[in-house]
Amino acid sequence: MLMAAVVSLIFVGFFGLIGLTVMLYATRYKIAPADQILVISGSYLGGKTALTIHGGGKLVLPLVQEYQYLDLTPMTISIDLKHALSLQNIRINVPSTFTIAISKDPSITQNAAERLLGQPRNQIESMASEIIFGQLRLTVATLTIEQINQDREAFLSRVSLNVDNELHKIGLYLVNVNVTDITDESNYIENIGREAAAKANNQAAIDVANHDRSGAIGVAAAQREKDIEVARNVAASAKGQKQAESDKRVYVQEQEALAVQGENVSRANIADYNAELAEKEAEAKRRSEVARRQAQVEIEKAQYEVESQRLKAEEIAREEITKAQIEIAADAEAERQRRIADGEAAATLARYNAEAEGQKAVLEAKAAGYKSLVQSAGGDAKAAATLLMVEKIEAIVAKQVEAISNLQIDKITVWDSGNGSTDGSSTANFVSSLVKSLPPIHDVANMAGVELPEYLGDLKQE
Repeated sequence: MLMAAVVSLIFVGFFGLIGLTVMLYATRYKIAPADQILVISGSYLGGKTALTIHGGGKLVLPLVQEYQYLDLTPMTISIDLKHALSLQNIRINVPSTFTIAISKDPSITQNAAERLLGQPRNQIESMASEIIFGQLRLTVATLTIEQINQDREAFLSRVSLNVDNELHKIGLYLVNVNVTDITDESNYIENIGREAAAKANNQAAIDVANHDRSGAIGVAAAQREKDIEVARNVAASAKGQKQAESDKRVYVQEQEALAVQGENVSRANIADYNAELAEKEAEAKRRSEVARRQAQVEIEKAQYEVESQRLKAEEIAREEITKAQIEIAADAEAERQRRIADGEAAATLARYNAEAEGQKAVLEAKAAGYKSLVQSAGGDAKAAATLLMVEKIEAIVAKQVEAISNLQIDKITVWDSGNGSTDGSSTANFVSSLVKSLPPIHDVANMAGVELPEYLGDLKQE
């Protein structure tokens, strides 16, 4: 029983594993449709960044791989190239339509998987348009107007080759290209067409004149043969040999006259055709020369315009450089002036700060000295002020003496009458009055608001 249970479990596990494998394949096996490319990215891809599959399928491993699709539906892009410069420096317009699609070539498809996977269709068309526009303009620049307009097949082949090589770099390829109508701004292509039409018309006129001449000559020859045959038949008739010969001569002469007349008509027609042909050829040559000169004028105008634009650009560049140099110099000068001003302001501020600190130190020293002086005077501020005033008395007296010493007295005349004054002579009184005229020390102290101590004396009351 145990063995049977084990065998049953093994069978159940085996079939369960098979079922799980089938379910895994059913859910993770992805098929690439005919109009799409399956792109698998992730691990276990043989060193590739992506694996591309078209027309088949592959199991996408869960957790380590993911898949997306690239659409192979063609895209049509209209390129309206205008003012493209040809090899002759003539600007032309080349409206064209390009049909592109993602390539199925494995090497190119790898580029598409790396650069276009997940991109919206309009973004892909935008990238392709930029590439096509640049390559079309580059191709036009290497060809003349005649090469572009007359040999369209070679022109389209060259465009296809250049565009296709660049599209391969992003995973695209060129399906088809169609150029609708090429025009130019100077009517150079139109003039070429007129010249070709004039040549064709002239050749047709020549061919018609040749055919008319051949026809007239042939008609005259046929008519002459016919008349000769008729004359022969008439000569063989019953009217007789002589009459026949006479009629033959008559018919021959008439035939010759008709032949000459036909030749004259033919020559006249040929002359008319030749004259008309010469006129048309002259007119065509004149138009061609006018067109050539107009094209040359337009080319010279274009070259002059290009040269003018180049010189203008160079002049603008020089002016911009000069302007930038002036601005740089002005900024440098402004920065220098600003730094000088900052330095001067800092120096002035430092000087003022130093002066303020000096004055503060002086005032603080004076305040400390005054404080100490007041304390020495027993706290009596008035006595301290008196002491300060006493220190200045010597200077005051010196000033008074200096004032008297600076007096210039050339001559003093005193008339002393000797009136019996008891207090001295008039001369003595003059000198005494002169000395008394100086301010006394006590008065000076009183004016300063200071009362001198008693040991310095007192004013005498008179």
